Amino acid sequence: MIVGLLAIVSLLVIRFGGSADTVPLPDSIALPAGAQASAVTHGPDWLAVVTADGRILIYSTDGQTLLQEVAVSPTN
Repeated sequence: MIVGLLAIVSLLVIRFGGSADTVPLPDSIALPAGAQASAVTHGPDWLAVVTADGRILIYSTDGQTLLQEVAVSPTN
């Protein structure tokens, strides 16, 4: 029974343990006035914020420097 418990704990640590290559998110992201974030994702050297008004904002990893803005039009 103890071996089973150790196996479960080991699997949880392996599955949910942090990875050395994870990119930490900044404490805050400088969104333009009136923009509301609906999703955030990141790559190794950028952050992307999807806004409720249909834009994708690409930031540097500090979350303060806007690198690019892409307008997304809905497909109906």
